[in-house]
Amino acid sequence: FRKTGTSSQSRLTSLILGRNTLIVALSLVVPSLVKLLVPLAPVRRVADRLLAGLASGWVAVNNAWIAAVAPQARWDVQGLDGLDPRGWYLVTSNHQSWVDILVLQRVFHGRIPFLKFFLKRELIWVPFLGLAFWALDYPFMKRYSKAHLARHPEDQGKDLEITQRACEKFQGLPVTVVNYLEGTRFTPAKQAQQDSPYRHLLKPKSGGIAFVIAAL
Repeated sequence: FRKTGTSSQSRLTSLILGRNTLIVALSLVVPSLVKLLVPLAPVRRVADRLLAGLASGWVAVNNAWIAAVAPQARWDVQGLDGLDPRGWYLVTSNHQSWVDILVLQRVFHGRIPFLKFFLKRELIWVPFLGLAFWALDYPFMKRYSKAHLARHPEDQGKDLEITQRACEKFQGLPVTVVNYLEGTRFTPAKQAQQDSPYRHLLKPKSGGIAFVIAAL
């Protein structure tokens, strides 16, 4: 019985998250297209406010079902006093799974501006979501392997150029930039491959966060 209940609860929460994400992603399409096709600053400002409101609603619904399915969960969070939703913030976090995003949104929703993540460039081709990510000014990163850079040295530093351009956009509107210093999710295999000196962490990558700090 316990296993059945747990499995049913998991399916229900996945269904709620999936439907909430789909509905909001579809609702973002129209203002995203307006922002894409009408390059006028006043129009884009209105579109940006609408997009931010819809994205904030998505987070609010997610937080509601988190509270509903885990009413006994104890959140040990410190240092939230004095935060300003109209300010600019940089949030650094370790990266274990996709749940990290929901946790950060649960903790900071309404306290600081909407969280923006650095995304893999390939995600821009995901139907609906890719357009939404672009319209919400999520920066898309393209990572190059050492082998690629050896063949194409002209691509050296391009990822940092993309970071810098993204940060220039952030200067005109209060924003929270989230940076996973490890650059990828932690796994024991990646830890061993890197020969990381840390017990539970991968080696940090400092280039991207340096540009973010400079811009903020």
